[in-house]
Amino acid sequence: MPLTGEHVTSKHPDWAQDQIDKILETGTTEGLGINGMEIVLITYRGRKSGKLRHLPLMRVEHDGSYAAVASKGGAPEHPGWYSSIRDSEIVELQDGTVTKDYTVRELSGEKRDIWWKRSVAAYPPYAEYQEKTDRLIPVFLLEPTG
Repeated sequence: MPLTGEHVTSKHPDWAQDQIDKILETGTTEGLGINGMEIVLITYRGRKSGKLRHLPLMRVEHDGSYAAVASKGGAPEHPGWYSSIRDSEIVELQDGTVTKDYTVRELSGEKRDIWWKRSVAAYPPYAEYQEKTDRLIPVFLLEPTG
């Protein structure tokens, strides 16, 4: 795993930080989620600080690749992690007890549309979030390295 360095705690809502703490304590994402929908844990390098940060996101998986949806609940601006993930070459993603490295790219056009539909199927509130904002919610594709 190429991500090494100091981990720092990001500013997350209490429920999200509780999820991160439980994953780090138990070594698994299993049994955690929102309203019965599963989550994964992404570790990325902060664009400005260079330090490693954890991010729990909804589990949107297809054929071994994952989507990371920068919804911020439909807020008018992107979440704080958006620029760091966008500028990352590699992130780590933990699904259950398995952690692997993934390349990252922001999607557009037809590819984004396909992954957006998969994202909404995995977590229906994403559709409501898109209706609440004028921005097009970014979708990143995380593909396994090697």
